[in-house]
Amino acid sequence: MGGFFGTIQNKRCVEELFYGVDYQSHLGTKRGGIATYSVETGGFKRSIHNLQNTYFRTRFEDDLPKFFGEKGIGVISDTDAQPLLMNSHLGRFAIVTVGKVNNMEEIAEELLNSGNVLTEFSSGRINPTELIGQLIIKGKTFVEGIENVYKTVKGSCSMLILTDTEIIAARDFWGRTPIIIGKKEGAMAATSESSAFPNLGYEIEYFVGPGEIVRLTADNMEVLRKAEENMQICSFLWIYYGFPTSIYEGKNVEEMRYTTGFVMGQEDDTEVDNAGGIPDSGLGMATGYAAGHKVPYQRCISKYTPTWPRSFMPANQEMRNLVAKMKLIPNKAMLEGKRCLFCDDSIVRGTQLRENTKALKELGAREVHMRIACPPLIWSCPFVNFSASKNILELIARRVIKDLETNSDRATMLADAETAQDIDVPEETLKKYAKTDSPEYNRMVNEIAKRLNIDSLKFSKLETIISAIGLPKCKVCTHCFDGSSSYTLQ
Repeated sequence: MGGFFGTIQNKRCVEELFYGVDYQSHLGTKRGGIATYSVETGGFKRSIHNLQNTYFRTRFEDDLPKFFGEKGIGVISDTDAQPLLMNSHLGRFAIVTVGKVNNMEEIAEELLNSGNVLTEFSSGRINPTELIGQLIIKGKTFVEGIENVYKTVKGSCSMLILTDTEIIAARDFWGRTPIIIGKKEGAMAATSESSAFPNLGYEIEYFVGPGEIVRLTADNMEVLRKAEENMQICSFLWIYYGFPTSIYEGKNVEEMRYTTGFVMGQEDDTEVDNAGGIPDSGLGMATGYAAGHKVPYQRCISKYTPTWPRSFMPANQEMRNLVAKMKLIPNKAMLEGKRCLFCDDSIVRGTQLRENTKALKELGAREVHMRIACPPLIWSCPFVNFSASKNILELIARRVIKDLETNSDRATMLADAETAQDIDVPEETLKKYAKTDSPEYNRMVNEIAKRLNIDSLKFSKLETIISAIGLPKCKVCTHCFDGSSSYTLQ
């Protein structure tokens, strides 16, 4: 995925920009970058680093003395190298983006056929942020150019643009990813994660709406384009991506996770001795579950953070499995002889969970029960870079459905995602499996539990998720769970 932060002030902003961008680190792992503009020098300064083997903070600390300026933007990205600096009839500007461009090749071909030149490449591929910049400069104004992005891009794209006088923040047309505006005396800021605000002294001033474009100066915010009425904000922001202290659309992440756990705990009749979370995103749900189920909350698994603090995993599957195992350390003293229940944000492939369950039982857990914060992942995400589900063959729920529908033998049923055959299940059949408590749904859940060697498995109901978020269902994207999108891929 990715996250950005920008600030414009009446004084030097470099240090605050540095820490504000660092607070986006849980949203991406590949690249980070910052750009500033200084009135005194009359110029832009930019730095981009690869973050795959280290952290934003350590990469950029030595760069800070080289930066000057009262305004700046930065990004942690799971895709391309950014910010990009551009010079056009709109003037000089820097740009960062967060989103997913599904029709990147089509846009690039059209731009090249029109005589444009594409110069930026990330890992030998077209840089989507450059494409966005090229679409913007086709407009007579920034607003017209950003509206051109809205009309052209299939997927999603939110952005920050830094000029010599202002910061322009534009949220993607369907509002799939958030932008929050903060304010304090003599400064304004825009961010993907409001958790960046408290320690920097900002108060939340405004939630930018879908398709809305705002201009920030050090003392003011001006709406350049009004928000769209319709919205499809990604539900996974609350379930998985978001930092516990962040707030989207007025709803705190930890509060939402606690609520889903509490409701499930109240409804569940399974007898267990304790409840705990799979760190980090399962902890909020686990505290809620323990309270709702009236059992002790105990940390039977702890996360080792000194050398493995990152939230996301390497691109290589083998390394992902190794890192996941290294980060989570079970506690035999809390496990031995107990019926243990664990809460987690989701089950994607199931490979690591199967290994963890085996290890927990080997360490003495009498029973291992899993409670998942979201419904089963049956569809992959076409709208944001939810990297864990971009290949439909990786979803254990889809593999189980395919096997149940085709009656494959056990060897095929246990095949890894990488070796599974193409899944071809009719959409109407998938819908039956997505419906909570339908016969098909119950068969699927029971089969997943059997394959993962779990004593019991339950998923949060979609209705619980929507209620905990507090927005109408039509304003929340739940495509991964029920295959629905109130709107087109645009």
